[in-house]
Amino acid sequence: MRILLVEDDPMIGEAVSTALKDAAYAVDWVRDGKSASRVLEAAEHQAVLLDLGLPERDGLEVLRRLREADRTLPVIIVTARDSVDDRIQGLDLGADDYLVKPFDVNELLARMRAVIRRQGGQAAPILGNGRISLDPATREATCGDRTVTLSAREFALLQALLLRPGAILTRAELEERIYGWNEEVESNAVDFLIHGVRRKLGQDVIKNVRGAGWRVDKAS
Repeated sequence: MRILLVEDDPMIGEAVSTALKDAAYAVDWVRDGKSASRVLEAAEHQAVLLDLGLPERDGLEVLRRLREADRTLPVIIVTARDSVDDRIQGLDLGADDYLVKPFDVNELLARMRAVIRRQGGQAAPILGNGRISLDPATREATCGDRTVTLSAREFALLQALLLRPGAILTRAELEERIYGWNEEVESNAVDFLIHGVRRKLGQDVIKNVRGAGWRVDKAS
């Protein structure tokens, strides 16, 4: 799951970026509003954490342009602006949630899980397709009588597939969801992660579609 973090404060940005990576997210971090708008035009992310008091372009303007482009990307505003009017304006402009600094990082992660579930059409906290279930809060996966804890990147890979059961994801699409900008990706990285998930849950939990990519079964 690839997240765009838009935050100009280096201490907060570093802390949030580290927490997200520890929670199995790939993180791209920009520090001003114009850079955020430019990245959002070109790159593919699954959610945005957006500060409001940004240099060069205010966060609300970034949000307004994103929604005017008809992008439904989940956005959580993370800001020190705590007035009711600010919250109303942010939500009315299209934010999916609004969190005031200072905040507990575990609350931020829970809010992210909630908005990403809703974006994927999932109401339940557990992802699944009727055969495999995945708990984003604990990184535990269950298939049949096996329940295992996945590594951060194994979890990110299986989560990407379970958010779109039945859909084929290419190597490039999986890499995009697992790795951030500054992370070196070896040519066999996806194969290695798939091997790890299969070893833990069974060889047929992830299906290879020759010449196309990988998928999990549709929800049953």
